Amino acid sequence: MPKNDNMLTILWMLNSGEKLTAKQISEKLEINIRTVYRYMDALCASGVPIISDTGHNGGYSLLHNFIKSPLLFSMDEKKTLLHAALFAKEAGYPLSEALENATSKLKMYSNQEQERLLSHHLAGFEVINRRGYPAVQPVLQELEHAVANEWSVEISYRNSHEEQSPYRVIDPYGVVNWNNKWYTIAFCHLRNEIRSFRVERILSITSTPFSFRRPNEFSARTFFMNNLLPDVAGKSGYISLIISGKAEALDDLCIHWFLEHHLQERTSTQAIFLLEEEALYTHVPLIILPYGKSIRVIEPQNLKNRLVAVASELMEYYQV
Repeated sequence: MPKNDNMLTILWMLNSGEKLTAKQISEKLEINIRTVYRYMDALCASGVPIISDTGHNGGYSLLHNFIKSPLLFSMDEKKTLLHAALFAKEAGYPLSEALENATSKLKMYSNQEQERLLSHHLAGFEVINRRGYPAVQPVLQELEHAVANEWSVEISYRNSHEEQSPYRVIDPYGVVNWNNKWYTIAFCHLRNEIRSFRVERILSITSTPFSFRRPNEFSARTFFMNNLLPDVAGKSGYISLIISGKAEALDDLCIHWFLEHHLQERTSTQAIFLLEEEALYTHVPLIILPYGKSIRVIEPQNLKNRLVAVASELMEYYQV
């Protein structure tokens, strides 16, 4: 480990309030004990108030009320950051190597008791996510750099019809993780509009010499959610969907990412949704068919007819 990292580590260790001997520090950092003495001299010379006690219970400690650096975290802060890192890792965070290094340092800059407590908290805290697309990691890293530095990139993209669209230049405004998938919100020079792109459908990505300016106050999250789940309040042309069934099935339907947004009323035996006609007859049948006989569509009748048609198409497909 570089000299500066070792000296910072020593500060973190001493900041815990525990008195440490040169031998304990050398073993912790796996360095020569003479090197520890040199680091202590250097820290003292730079103005760090280190107290050195000799004798049987001697060791190094920091002067009481020493001003804390913002980088010196409390135990709760360390625990919170390590828990957050678990979520990020499971979500497929693109800078995984840097994340691993950061969490390793958090654990390293702790005394034995803190390490024990952190390990205890981490051992009982798990985050399980569906496996993502490993190929998106390098693409996500490129997008992250492009978003941060406002660089345009050229991409090759596969659309929802499994067709490779022409190469296009986009200005990535942000990256969003939604429902275990990554998206980039970008201005598309080919279509001359802001669009959402599924990251796993980006077949190639190349930096360009061009830069852009992100619109002031632009929120990738707001844009994405408004396009995915537009506000239905005050809009006409929407149809009521009434479903009855078992409480457990209705509970599950009511927290579905799409139907939840359109829920209007819920009782112990019934749920009422308000949906756009196109979505009602295209998306909803595929959502509710897996529930089988645990639910029943009360109205509209046209949706019942559509469910019969979809089920019949599946039967014909598998009978071939």
